[in-house]
Amino acid sequence: MFIPAGEKQFEFWVLRRNGLPNINIAKRFGVSRQAVSRALLSMDKRIEETLLEMASANRIEVEKLDSKKGILFGKSIPFKANAIIFVSAKHGMQVWYEHEGECGSCERYRECIELLWDFAEEMQLKLKSSEDPTKIADELFGKLKELVEQA
Repeated sequence: MFIPAGEKQFEFWVLRRNGLPNINIAKRFGVSRQAVSRALLSMDKRIEETLLEMASANRIEVEKLDSKKGILFGKSIPFKANAIIFVSAKHGMQVWYEHEGECGSCERYRECIELLWDFAEEMQLKLKSSEDPTKIADELFGKLKELVEQA
């Protein structure tokens, strides 16, 4: 299963994740509040199924899942590391493993920095400035865990 980034249901989901009430989403798109509610219920189910499929495919044992935020926390069985699977409106479905890396010499350094900062912005989280993706990830995912636990 995939996340339909171009579909109206997904746009509703992203707007709700950003804090927009259903009634405002309905007004913005010229549909009923009930239509938005039904679409969001369907999208939440699709997000949950996709997160669980990704966890299974990556052999990640699920610890906490929040389909409304699009986040799954777990533990990688083969890597024996904490893992997070998340839905980014800009980058799609992503899997991140907790690790200590040699980020400065990695060819994907810029890609990781962009992914983490973009997702923090999507989740409306302020991060301390850092040039180390591992530290940025630790801070970001720590804040996300707090956010999910509060829900």
